[in-house]
Amino acid sequence: MNIFRILGDISHLLAIIILLVKIHKSKSCAGISGKSQILFALVFTTRYLDLFTTFISVYNTVMKVIFLICAYVTVYMIYGKFRKTFDSENDSFRLEFLLVPVTGLSFLENHSFTPLEILWTFSIYLESVAILPQLFMISKTGEAETITTHYLFFLGLYRALYIANWVWRYYTENFYDQIAVVSGVVQTIFYCDFFYLYVTKVLKGKKLSLPMPV
Repeated sequence: MNIFRILGDISHLLAIIILLVKIHKSKSCAGISGKSQILFALVFTTRYLDLFTTFISVYNTVMKVIFLICAYVTVYMIYGKFRKTFDSENDSFRLEFLLVPVTGLSFLENHSFTPLEILWTFSIYLESVAILPQLFMISKTGEAETITTHYLFFLGLYRALYIANWVWRYYTENFYDQIAVVSGVVQTIFYCDFFYLYVTKVLKGKKLSLPMPV
């Protein structure tokens, strides 16, 4: 395991912790897309089914369990404990627009036509677009809380670091996973505009705001 993979995992975990702390301290999930969090919970569930079949390392197992628990705790907070603060009106992205093509693609393009492999492929494809409901929600409201932008930044950084991880593995291990790499690049592209706004506004103490859709 190389430094880019470790830093990517840390960035990913930090993003989730920031989100959970934000919801817990403010006792509100305002500005958070519950639909994106459902998709991330589905991503982790379908990807980590190998917990029951394969042991890689203690680190690998612990991180998978943590991500699964955090994903479902987040969904519970949004749709259970703090559901009265959930902005369902602006969290209106239609999930079937993502789930239907991702499901079809996972059956068409995978490493092997087995249930676990198809579900793993589904999780990779779905993760690349799971943030879209959150970005769509921000575009509808026109702005995002600073703590929410920190969450999104570290989530995007995690994907960027994983691209570095794949480049490192290609040159040191001659390992290349086209499905994971292409999906990771697509996901990172979705964050590009956000990264620019984060650096030019949020890091300068300004609130991130976007033009309201026509």
